[in-house]
Amino acid sequence: MRLNKYIAHHSSYSRREADKAIQDGYVRVNGEVEENPATQVEENDADVWISGKKITPKDKYTVIVYNKPKGELVTKKDPKGRKTIYDGLESKYRHFIPVGRLDYASEGVLLLTDASRVATALMNSNLERIYKIKIKGEITQAMEEAMLNGLELQDASAGGHSHSKVTSMKFAPFLGYKIQKKVQIS
Repeated sequence: MRLNKYIAHHSSYSRREADKAIQDGYVRVNGEVEENPATQVEENDADVWISGKKITPKDKYTVIVYNKPKGELVTKKDPKGRKTIYDGLESKYRHFIPVGRLDYASEGVLLLTDASRVATALMNSNLERIYKIKIKGEITQAMEEAMLNGLELQDASAGGHSHSKVTSMKFAPFLGYKIQKKVQIS
């Protein structure tokens, strides 16, 4: 695991704060000052100290459920000063990792955990997820076929972050869906 990720997952530091602490020389790995945030450390065997305090992964973990309202970002800090999910949480949850993302305009249940292993396992699981989606415009036959059969996008760059390395995406078939309202446009 990358050193900055290890620190962010096992302390109250965000990944950006961990990067700064590492680059400023406040982090020791196995007794040596480490200034490269990308240095690989073994999660269970790492001897990592930050500002004189040892970082120790816990044997127990916690998962919390957060009902994210519209208008909050799923990030630790926003350079534009917008509200984040952490602004509404007690400070003891500041180091918790969100399981997945909900965009700024979305609302709903979000799981957060203090264990990177748990976050990874949940994000890669077949855990049933339920979404309520509003679509502007007509729901086409092709859309319904994609919901029933799944969909693979060869070019998934539209709407993505400019630095994203995601090029394609695969969507599993919906377990079920219900169109609540169809409005005829004349």
